[in-house]
Amino acid sequence: MAVLLIAEHDNQVLGHDTLKAMGAAGSLSGGIDVLVAGVHCQKVAEQASRIAGVQRVLVADSTVYEHQLAENLSALVAEIGGKYTHIVAASTTFGKNLLPRVAALLDVGMLSDVIAIESDDTVVRPIYAGNALARVKSNDAVKILTVRGSAFDTASERSEGMAEIASLDIEIANDVSRFAGRESANSARPELSAARIVVSGGRGLGNKENFALIEKLADKLGAAIGASRAAVDAGFVSNDLQVGQTGKIVAPDLYIAVGISGAIQHLAGMKDSKVIVAINSDPEAPIFDIADYGLVGDLFEILPQLIDAV
Repeated sequence: MAVLLIAEHDNQVLGHDTLKAMGAAGSLSGGIDVLVAGVHCQKVAEQASRIAGVQRVLVADSTVYEHQLAENLSALVAEIGGKYTHIVAASTTFGKNLLPRVAALLDVGMLSDVIAIESDDTVVRPIYAGNALARVKSNDAVKILTVRGSAFDTASERSEGMAEIASLDIEIANDVSRFAGRESANSARPELSAARIVVSGGRGLGNKENFALIEKLADKLGAAIGASRAAVDAGFVSNDLQVGQTGKIVAPDLYIAVGISGAIQHLAGMKDSKVIVAINSDPEAPIFDIADYGLVGDLFEILPQLIDAV
């Protein structure tokens, strides 16, 4: 039994969700090998080698993998992945783009959005927008999984020593796509998927200017900002802040939903939060069904008072 974990990174630092995926991989039998593909990515390999449970780090350092495009990275993973019993990645845009291609190349099934690993061949994943959980058993020789970071603990560093770091001399050119560019939002606020506190705003805020109230409260609490799809579609904030079935899945210690009615698609992205606080003028809003604390009233009266009180 052996597990291959695909590292998501920026050639400098491991992604937070990859550390969560390592935590998930630790519940599988056998040692964990980590694949780090990129260019000048030795720092990432060294970081991965210090994680508990990792027995070997495979480094594919080449300009052909500089941007980790799925078209040729999937071919690399498929080439080395046949000898592993499990191939794991975080359930992020990167993982969801990559691993289904690998599954097709290896002619095996795809287990996506896994939230629990019961055994080496049985996992649990949500279906119907999170309203039901499916227990899925795979008989494939290679099990391919994407795992939700919000459902697993972050892998810890080993107390001493480093795992072996080995180079892979496999270069697979990408002839079907090219890297056009990447836009990254720089913010002093915590990353949404890793934040302990999230303050989210919905359509009830009315417009982009009013969303500043969410920002003020988030800054006072040291929180990340989220939004419902309705708020994103209305142009209040960018779509990288969307929480929900088609956005980001979060499970912070505290989730504050302001002006969000609680459509099933939004609840699928945040209902595993430890404490949920809802502020809405409609006492029948579905968000109150899952909220630990609910406040019915005009958010434009409540939020300024809450901001002043914090």
